[in-house]
Amino acid sequence: MSTSENMQTIAAPIDQDPYLWLEDIDAPRSLDWVSERNASATATLGSSYEFALRKSVIKEVLDSDDKIPLVSSVGGYLYNFWRDADHPRGVWRRTTDADYRSPDPTWETLLDIDALATEEDIPWVFHGAEILRPTYDRAIISLSRGGSDADEDREFDLTTKTFVPPDHGGFFRPESKGGMSWINRDTVYIFTDFGTDELGNATLTSSGYPRIVKQLSRGQQLNDATVVYAGGDNDMYIRAFHSHTPGWERDFVARSLAFYRSELYLRTTDGLTLIDVPLSAEAGVHREWLLIETREPWVVGDTTYPAGALLITRFEDYLAGGRDLTVLFEPTSSQSLAGASFTKNHLVLNVLDHVKNRVEVLTPPTDRAGSWERRPAVALPAMGTTSVSGVDSDVTDDVWVMTTDYLTPSSLYRLAVDDLTVPGGLGEPLKTSPSFFDSSGLTIDQYFATSKDGTQIPYFLVHATDAPRDGSIPTLLYGYGGFEISLTPGYSGGLGRAWLDKGGAYAVANIRGGGEYGPRWHQSALKDQRHKAYEDFSAVARDLVERGVTTPERLGVQGGSNGGLLTGNIYTQYPELFGAVVIQVPLLDMKRYSHLLAGASWMAEYGDPDDPAQWEFIQRFSPYHLVEPNRNYPPVLITTSTRDDRVHPGHARKFAAKLLDYGYDVTYYENIEGGHGGAADNDQAAFMSALAYEFLWQRLTPVTTPDGDKS
Repeated sequence: MSTSENMQTIAAPIDQDPYLWLEDIDAPRSLDWVSERNASATATLGSSYEFALRKSVIKEVLDSDDKIPLVSSVGGYLYNFWRDADHPRGVWRRTTDADYRSPDPTWETLLDIDALATEEDIPWVFHGAEILRPTYDRAIISLSRGGSDADEDREFDLTTKTFVPPDHGGFFRPESKGGMSWINRDTVYIFTDFGTDELGNATLTSSGYPRIVKQLSRGQQLNDATVVYAGGDNDMYIRAFHSHTPGWERDFVARSLAFYRSELYLRTTDGLTLIDVPLSAEAGVHREWLLIETREPWVVGDTTYPAGALLITRFEDYLAGGRDLTVLFEPTSSQSLAGASFTKNHLVLNVLDHVKNRVEVLTPPTDRAGSWERRPAVALPAMGTTSVSGVDSDVTDDVWVMTTDYLTPSSLYRLAVDDLTVPGGLGEPLKTSPSFFDSSGLTIDQYFATSKDGTQIPYFLVHATDAPRDGSIPTLLYGYGGFEISLTPGYSGGLGRAWLDKGGAYAVANIRGGGEYGPRWHQSALKDQRHKAYEDFSAVARDLVERGVTTPERLGVQGGSNGGLLTGNIYTQYPELFGAVVIQVPLLDMKRYSHLLAGASWMAEYGDPDDPAQWEFIQRFSPYHLVEPNRNYPPVLITTSTRDDRVHPGHARKFAAKLLDYGYDVTYYENIEGGHGGAADNDQAAFMSALAYEFLWQRLTPVTTPDGDKS
């Protein structure tokens, strides 16, 4: 059934939800239901030799000591967070630049998360660290219980490698969604749940994120901190940060009103000054420059700048009222801006051209009358994904370059930015990930499927070079299609070992809602146009069949989060196109989503279900309300996490319960830890991945018994 055909109004009253009790996350009745479903899933999928083998080979990849240790350069050290078999929760560590260049660097362990979890009897997950500049002797460490978005911040002494206790003057932020960042050694910005304000109002937004940011001095009580900015209840997120670039130190307040709508303020001793750009634009300041990335057409004087453009001007001139804007990038029908990264003296642009990276090095003029110099990066591969970022834009023009594709393990380079523009300038990689599967007989192709409205939808296909086009290949189709996020080729040892090595093919659909062609690609599938993302995905599925790669019975689909909403809609609206569906950490109840955890922050993407006019179109992509009895739905695996505090596990629970009561083939598994990522350590991650691959392989390659039955 196509989206346009599935326009019926939901028959049952929305407020009569017999499964609402499953939204009570930790209620004994809910957890008993979860335990029963987990036991069933483990017995049917997780108890076989094949499952154990899949999990083992995936975990071997995740635990490998030969992976590239990705680093950030701060104050003369390279910092890395690392997980392996001996450190399942990970260690935060550092080394020197010279040592990192050696085949086997010597690492200085700063914080062992496994030891901390054991010592404090809390399943800590590392959420990152911010190091104090310019002394580099303190850090703010973020720690999450079980991987939830909510975390706490602690001050850490990099000299003694110990936390600084609050009763000894150490900075500390209690557990909440929010953050803390350095202003200077004795002052921080803190944005968190402060309880209620002096008027009794909540200090979190309706999305559950910080509404207020304060300035906190060392030794000061949290309630006595100075309010810097207070947003409204319906804002999404308020934060503040300090730019530590020497000679360009500044303070900013960022106000997110919703996804794709924000304000940036310069904070001085005179107060806050709004940087006057469109709410939909993204503004950033580096040294003397103001960068503006547009999401909608913007008229300035007699000039209209298109959506998806990157503009630059001198920051102080702009604050004074000047509007002398230089266009650094303007989108085309095939190109969009993937990213921009400063080095000390240059700006590197990364462009997607039909979902393939192209890089340019830009150099600012030496005087106000000059023009920006542009040089293409000719040293980079023409195929696959390439990322380029400045090593430390305060001190060097060196860049990190990472290259990969579905069949080529990642390679990391460090080089001077000028070398990008010289043939052969890439040189030998500094680090290379190992090959975890034999890709010699595999090929990557890019095709275009025609969606219902005629739009060409690109997708990648990884398959055996000599595979027959007789529809016999079990194929996994992956998608996301939301929040302007692009899906580009990347190497996965787990996918290779658990799927490609078995003879399966793998496809990735670059459907509307994503960012592959910039804001226009994303905006064309928002709210009442959401169905276009699902029409795109179904078009790719049909194209795979028409090309003889696979058949509906051998075609599986997988997606998580917004991709779980995608696969939920594929399950309910296009069941005839697929043989098995995997739905992970999903949104599914689109009537309730804006009232659950962070859901209110996504109304710019999906709409407001409490508005009757908007519910008219939202209900048409709400899988929880679209599912019907007596339909020929394919088998489905639904997974989530009890500790997911971004997308409520009630979505997955209620959908599974409803399907089970209708008598459909449903496998459900809920990981107790993991947050929105679904797993808190490598063992859990390997288990969850193996569960999906085993489910898909069983359903898409059924065994035929001597009497002709399939099992």
